[in-house]
Amino acid sequence: MPTDAARKREQPLRGTGGILLCRAAPDAVAPAAGLLRRPTLLAPAGRVWSVLVPCELPWQGEDEPVDLVLSGWAAALAVGAPWPVLALWWDADRGGFSLASGVRRSVGYVWLADGRPAGEDEAMRTFAARLGLDPVFAVEALDGLTRPDPDADAAARLRGVLAVLAHDGLALPTGLVPVRPADALADAAGMAGGVRRADWAGWREVVRPELVEASVVGPLMRGRRARLLATGQLAAGVALGAWGLGRRSGGWVAAGGVLLAQGLGGLAYDWLRGAAPRG
Repeated sequence: MPTDAARKREQPLRGTGGILLCRAAPDAVAPAAGLLRRPTLLAPAGRVWSVLVPCELPWQGEDEPVDLVLSGWAAALAVGAPWPVLALWWDADRGGFSLASGVRRSVGYVWLADGRPAGEDEAMRTFAARLGLDPVFAVEALDGLTRPDPDADAAARLRGVLAVLAHDGLALPTGLVPVRPADALADAAGMAGGVRRADWAGWREVVRPELVEASVVGPLMRGRRARLLATGQLAAGVALGAWGLGRRSGGWVAAGGVLLAQGLGGLAYDWLRGAAPRG
């Protein structure tokens, strides 16, 4: 007779879903999350972590894989923020993650449904380094997730990633566990303590001082360098949005939209501050 572990491995991943983990408090994440222009639920997830969960199923296009959607959203959130964003995702065939941090290339890893590794080992070390995780414990634990294990399916691999992050203060609300389908995740997030909706609040939100000052323009604040950076964000946003449209990728269209919003916000903020009377 098959063992409990074998029976577990025979079970397919249950539906399609994913979550976004932001290494920042909800108050810092909310303005940027609104720029995605997708209804999401935002909740605290332990010390200096927040979790974003899509609250409507149309977030995934019919022909667009969940990994592209979630990776695009992570890149969109991280490109103008001083904190990294981790996307965890799964479908009937695979599970994995993608870490976005600023304008650097995202790093991620994939497992097949039965837990077989399908990524590059070096990605785990880069992942740990970018998050500043323990160079001994975390790297050793993450390396273990890249080795064959007949008793670990994709769900177990993702739980292993979360267990490593728990040592960095991550504590997901009850019910937000890998391989649950998107609607079940949304229901669980809706019952989390401190949960809020992070919806699009209009273009006035883009020029809120706290949002602009938290972006990559923030350290420059005002002046020629800030205007050049904001203009570069506008150009990159147009290019990335066009690239995403050409490939029908909602996630990367969202990333382009956030870059556009950050650029417009930086220019508007500089103009408003420059036009304000000085007392």
